[in-house]
Amino acid sequence: GHELIARLGGLHSFMHWNHPLLTDSGGFQIYSISALRKIKEEGVHFRSHLDGSFPQITQSLTISLKDHAASQPAFSPDGRWLVFIESGEEWDNLVLYDLHHNQRRLLLEGKDAHIGLPAWKQGQHNLGWNPDSNALYFIQNSRGYASLHSIQLDGTLQTIPTVPYTWLSQLAVSSGGLLAMIASAPAIPPQIIVWNGHTLEIAARSGCESISPEFFPTPQPLRWPTPDGAEAFGLYYPPTHPGFSGNGLPPAILNIHGGPTSQAVVGFSAEAAYFTSRGYAYVEVNYRGSTGYGHTYRDALRLRWGEADVLDAVSCVEALGKASLADPTRCVIKGGSAGGYTVLNALVRYPGVFKAGVCLYGVSNLFTLDMDTHKFEQHYTHSLVGPLPEAAGRYHAWSPSFHAEKIRDPLIIFQGSEDRVVPPAQSEEIVATLNRTGVPHDYVVFEGEGHGFRKSENIARYLHQTERFLMQHVLFSPKFF
Repeated sequence: GHELIARLGGLHSFMHWNHPLLTDSGGFQIYSISALRKIKEEGVHFRSHLDGSFPQITQSLTISLKDHAASQPAFSPDGRWLVFIESGEEWDNLVLYDLHHNQRRLLLEGKDAHIGLPAWKQGQHNLGWNPDSNALYFIQNSRGYASLHSIQLDGTLQTIPTVPYTWLSQLAVSSGGLLAMIASAPAIPPQIIVWNGHTLEIAARSGCESISPEFFPTPQPLRWPTPDGAEAFGLYYPPTHPGFSGNGLPPAILNIHGGPTSQAVVGFSAEAAYFTSRGYAYVEVNYRGSTGYGHTYRDALRLRWGEADVLDAVSCVEALGKASLADPTRCVIKGGSAGGYTVLNALVRYPGVFKAGVCLYGVSNLFTLDMDTHKFEQHYTHSLVGPLPEAAGRYHAWSPSFHAEKIRDPLIIFQGSEDRVVPPAQSEEIVATLNRTGVPHDYVVFEGEGHGFRKSENIARYLHQTERFLMQHVLFSPKFF
C-alpha cells in the first residue's frame, strides 16, 4: 500500500513469470519508486490512482528462481526483510531475504504441506508479519486441510489451534498483532475469525447459517489405484438428510474441479450439500494435477491432460463400488472449465461408465483454446499437452470436439455468453454433434455471464436444471422403474 511504500523508503515488489511456463517458474522484482514526472528510458512512468502523482519506478533488485515459482512477497514492517513462498522440490518453502545485506536464507523447509495456492487470482494472503518484524504467521494446506502456524526468525515453529475450522484463507495481521482470516468447515459456512493470541473469536458470519448443520455432510478422504499404476485422491461426501434415509447404495456425482492445477478442499460446500441432501453421494476428485498433494502429484498431469485426469475419474467409479460407497451403475461425472474438459473426454472414451454428464463451460477444442483464450492462460497447454506444432497429434487426440460422435450418455451443458476464458464456441461444437447423433442433451446459455456464474438466479437455475436432468436420466431412467 501507499503508506507502506513511504515507510520503506519507496520499495515495492512485483511478481512476474516467463511464458510459456505460466506460474511454474519465475520470480519477482523489487522496485524503488520516486515522484519524478519525467519519463526516462530506465524507468516506467505511470499515474498513481492514490494521489494523482506521476511517479517513476526503476528496478532495484531482481530475485529469480529457476524451475521454481515465487509468490506472495511481503516486506517486514521495519523494512529490513522480504519473505516469500518458494515452490520447493516437493513442498512449499518460506524464504527470507535480508534487504540490508542482500542475503537470502531458508526460513522453513516445507514438509507434507503447501503454503500457497496456485496464483490464479491476485490478492491471495497466506502469510503475514508480526508487527515487531520478528515473526511470521502462515497458513498451510495438506491434502485439503488447512492449519495456522507462527515462526520466529530463528526458526522456532508453533501451531495455533483453529478447531473446529478445517479450511482457512486470506490471512491478515493488524498493527496490534491480531490475526484475522476467513474460516470454514463442512458444516460451518465461511466466517471471519480473529485470533487474539489466546482464543478465536467470530467477527462476521455469512448469511446462510440459518440452515441446520444436520444437512451438511462430513467428507472422508479417499484414495484409490488407477489403471496405469498410480494413485488418485478425493473427498467423499455421503448422502445426508436428517429426515430421510435410503436403502442400498446411493447414486454418486463425481465432481471434477477446474484449473486443472487447483484443488477441492475440506471447507464449506453448499453445492455438495444440495446434492447430498437429495440422496446423492458427492465425490470431489482431486485427480493427478491437483495441488495439495505435493509437486510430484501436481506435475503428473504434464503432457497428459485429457488422459491421466480421465483415468483417475473413471477408476474412481470402480473404487466407490468396491468400497460400497456408491452404486457404480448410477454415477454422474460433473465439472467446469478444465473439469468440463475431463467430463467430455470421459464420455468420449468411456461410454457407459457414467450414467450422465454435467459440463459447465468445458474445454472441447485444444487448438482454438490455445488461440482464443486470454493472455494469462494462453500458454498453459504447452506444459499440459505440449507445444504446437510438435504436439498437434495429442491436441487432436485429446480434443473432445473431434470425437464427440462417440458420446452415448446423456449430457447437459451450461455456458456463459460472455466467457472469454472458454468461449461459447467450445460448447457449441459439442452441441452441434449431439444434435446430429441424437444423444439426449440440454444446452443452457446464461446471458451476460462469464467464466463461472455470478448471478444468484443463474446459480439457482443451474442447480435446479441439473437436478431435473439427473432425475430423468439417472434416478428414474427406465432401468430403475
